Parts: sequence; structure tokens; C-alpha cells
Amino acid sequence: MDVLVLGGTSFVGRAVVDALLTRGHSPTLFTRGITNPDLFPDVLRRRGDRDAGDYASLDGSSWDAVVDVSAYHPRHVGQAIDAAPAGRYLFISTVSVYDVPRCPEEGLTEDAALLPEVRDTEEVTNDTYGGLKVACETDLRRRLGDRATIVRPGIVAGPHDTTDRFTYWARRASQGGRVALPGRPEQPVQVIDSRDLANLCAQLLEDDRLGTFNAVGPAVPVSMAELIATCAQAGSTTAEVVPVPLVERTPPFPLVLDDPNDDRMFRSSSAAARAVGLTATSLLDTALDTAAWDAERGAPPIPRAFTPEQEQAALAGSPVREAP
Repeated sequence: MDVLVLGGTSFVGRAVVDALLTRGHSPTLFTRGITNPDLFPDVLRRRGDRDAGDYASLDGSSWDAVVDVSAYHPRHVGQAIDAAPAGRYLFISTVSVYDVPRCPEEGLTEDAALLPEVRDTEEVTNDTYGGLKVACETDLRRRLGDRATIVRPGIVAGPHDTTDRFTYWARRASQGGRVALPGRPEQPVQVIDSRDLANLCAQLLEDDRLGTFNAVGPAVPVSMAELIATCAQAGSTTAEVVPVPLVERTPPFPLVLDDPNDDRMFRSSSAAARAVGLTATSLLDTALDTAAWDAERGAPPIPRAFTPEQEQAALAGSPVREAP
């Protein structure tokens, strides 16, 4: 298949391109040429800026499919549909579209309540992100009908993760010892390996499958304590989880949910995606590969998480203050 990837050089998009190439497809990347410009040197590229509405490089072309990993505003979706005619359009959305208080406490499925659409702002924040994605989904379905496929990932983990949410725990737990957790050890957590997400997207395109699919893992959520223990195992060590007071941060501490009512977000069902081919890399393998990549890049500081000094203060019972 000839597949246009809107994005494709940063984390999830990178994994999608890898999966398409491995499976024998021919991706073309539409990017600004800023992020990892030397990645995939043998893959065709078209240059453009979605935020500026610049799709001129796509004029006169069509594709078997489009994978959209970089739309955050409904206008992004509408403009891309106009600029890139394709047999199928796969939009990578997010589980953040769900209106959590109105969702079931267990097994959150694709037909659960969604947030109200957001269309009156260009600013992507914690408050607008989910609603903007809902509007993107609505416009995609309205324009393309049965040619629309929507994938809603949860927390994505693995090498090249620009958010470092899972990477923080893969790094810290692999060091062993007393590990400060500013949250609840029993809190559920779900992470999906970026490679599993990418292979799901490729499979859906190969099957020309319409529908909406939660892309989360594992099928049965683990607890934060179990996740930390697995990350410690990846480092051939053990970790003692020490609960410490919650640290108020925006965005919040990596993977930590302040409000137990939000736990249902980490109890999402991936049954529909698994039924059509979602694979499940073990959490241990994800931790091993993430830790190896983190070490290779030099283990830079991770924002929003504890510095070693802050963690020691938290373990000693002292208040932790954010750096100015």
C-alpha cells in the first residue's frame, strides 16, 4: 500500500513508519522537516506545515491510506481530507476523549460517554485536548463515513517516547532501592508499547477495517506497585515502593492519578482491538527496551518528575517544592 503518514518522525509516528516498512508497504511522510529530518532517508517526503494550512506539496496526489498522527484541531482533519484523497483515513485519537465521570468504573469501551466537542480555541491544554480530539473524530466520521478508522491509545510507552511518563519509572526503578511514589501503590495503570500500537494501525489498514478501537494494554491493568516492580526487574534489581504525599504539578506526576475517580481511565477495554490483531509486548520487554534507549540517549533530566534530591527529601518526609 501507498500510505501517507501525517507526521512520522517522532515516537508514535516513527513506530508507525517502522511497522509499515517492515510489513512491505510504501509510506510517504508529510512533515515540516524539523523533527529528526535525517530519519528514514530512503522514505519519500512531502514538506508542509499543518498549522499554517500548507498542504501544497500534496497537490495532485492520492494514496491508498492516510495515517494521521498529528491532528490536534478539527481544521487539521478537514484540511487533510481535502488535500490528501485516500481510500482509508486512520486517525490516531486518544482515550482522553472519554468523559470519565460518566464512564463505567470497569471495562471502559468505545461506546462510553465522550467529552463535549471543543471548537472555539486553538490552544491545546489539559482542559481542551480531549474535546478537540472529539471534534476531530466527529468531523472525520461526518466527512468520510465508512472510510474512517479511529484508534484511541492510552498511555504509550517505549523507545523514543517524548513524554517520558513511562521512561521515568523504567529509569528510576531499574536503580533499585527505596522508590518514592507520590500516589497510591494500588492505582491501576495501563501502558501500550508503541510498536503494538503501530502494528495495530498497519493491520487495520491492511484489513481496510472501519471502526473505533481503544489501544491500551495490558488487557488486565497492573498496579503502580507492579509496574515499578517490573521496571526494577528489567534492571536486575528490586525496589521498595514508598508512598509519599502527592505532588501537585501540571501536567501531573508521571502516570500518577490524583483522583481515585479517574482510575477508570486506566481500566479501559482493548477487547475490540485485540479481536482484530492488537499484539501485547510484555511490560518487562517494554521496560528493557525503554531503559536501553534512555541510557543510549544519556538519560537526560525528566521534567515534572523527582530529581534525586527531591526524591530523597520526599523519602525523608520533607515537603517537595518545584524548582523555580
